[in-house]
Amino acid sequence: MSEDLKKEVQEAPLLWPLNPIPTFEEVYDPKICTEASREISTIFEGWLHPKHEMAKPEALGQIRVLECGHGGLQANVMQAGGYFGELGANVIMVEPPGGSPLRKLTAFGRKRYMFKDDVNGDLCGGGFLHECRNKQSITLDLTKEEGRAILKKLVVHADVLIENYAPGQFDEWGIGYRQLSKINPRLIYVWNGQKGQWGPLKDKPGELYPSSPCSTGWCHATGLPKSFGGTPIRSGEKSDDILAGNLTAHSTIAALIFREKSGKGQFIEVTSAEAHLRIHDYAWGWYGMDGSSKPRYGNWDLAINIYSVNPCKDGYMMVGGGHDRLWYRIWKTVGKDRPELEDMILDEPTLRVVIDRVGHDQQVKTCTILTDWMKDWTREECRAKLLEEEVAAGGVSFIDEVAEEPHYKYRGMVRAIDTAHYGKVLFCGSLFYGHRTPGRVKDLGRPVGFDNSDVYRKFCNFDTAKLNELYGKGLI
Repeated sequence: MSEDLKKEVQEAPLLWPLNPIPTFEEVYDPKICTEASREISTIFEGWLHPKHEMAKPEALGQIRVLECGHGGLQANVMQAGGYFGELGANVIMVEPPGGSPLRKLTAFGRKRYMFKDDVNGDLCGGGFLHECRNKQSITLDLTKEEGRAILKKLVVHADVLIENYAPGQFDEWGIGYRQLSKINPRLIYVWNGQKGQWGPLKDKPGELYPSSPCSTGWCHATGLPKSFGGTPIRSGEKSDDILAGNLTAHSTIAALIFREKSGKGQFIEVTSAEAHLRIHDYAWGWYGMDGSSKPRYGNWDLAINIYSVNPCKDGYMMVGGGHDRLWYRIWKTVGKDRPELEDMILDEPTLRVVIDRVGHDQQVKTCTILTDWMKDWTREECRAKLLEEEVAAGGVSFIDEVAEEPHYKYRGMVRAIDTAHYGKVLFCGSLFYGHRTPGRVKDLGRPVGFDNSDVYRKFCNFDTAKLNELYGKGLI
């Protein structure tokens, strides 16, 4: 590593937590927690808290997954592989020799935002590292026939293979489902892409991310209305990766259950474009009824008043008033401080019934009045006042606030892990809170090809001479 790079990669301790993680006594203080609430919460915590996870069985401990991601869309595949890894599957991530290009992605290209391997000094971006949880890393050149022959040796031992190469690419190479299912009839083969491998808009250059959320109406409905000077915008997070990863995991679990009964594997296709189609809400019904398109409406909701993110004294606040009970409790809260504002709402006949108060003029009036109250209070003050009346509400948090939120720290969702290669890293824990088979994160990513020797010796019977030969040929 060059001297310039050494200077740019800062060696600094993890600045978390800034505040101590709450203790059991603090969380369940009898002064703020009833005996009945304390009892049931203690039971659930005893079942589900991550501090017990390592002593329990892993739901997918007998499953082996080959994760063959490729290019910029590899993140879709990595997301799914991360879920399998959390649930105990042996996930083997197959990268090209030299490693995935996604390893080098980092905010603004600044290498100080990358993590350095303790052994050889190689750098890895945080996004890649976060989704490499619990995975082995091997390298293999699938563009070469000898590399594909090695993949076939691995497939014999696999339950699942996930790939996202161009439509038909693996089949052309002789390693598609038609060929691999003859080697391993129980194999569940998942192709993950944007528009699919068949149909008029099948995946091809120009039809890949980020076109899928745009071409499915998702971005059109996101952002401020045109009349407000707004334009369509994409999600602040990569929704493609999240949606496609979730659907890949769900589809594969269903296929594994079917295989238990039938003994047969199958081919599965997951597309992120259709995942976006699936999560439209009433847009489909509207269009089917009279041909209308759901418009952008910014932070407001077309069918609910109030259901919006509004400014307050120190940021923004989300308040939900989806039905009459919540609606009137919102204004009861406001009226405690500003009775004249509550009166303005209660005196307006068009605001008394749900369906009458969702028109644009009514939305403008109510959100303006609510903001007039909120501007005098911080997010936490607004939240506390609204929660007294059991109104769904919460401040819009920055990531540093989320990292220090006592609730997430106590539940182990935000925590630090001493990785085997990259020092102590802050990460998001497993979402699988299972009583008997919880998810868990045992380690984050590994350096490129770190597990070549173990994997190829175990499943392909390669000895040191053979491994050296493959390294020499650039195959691994």
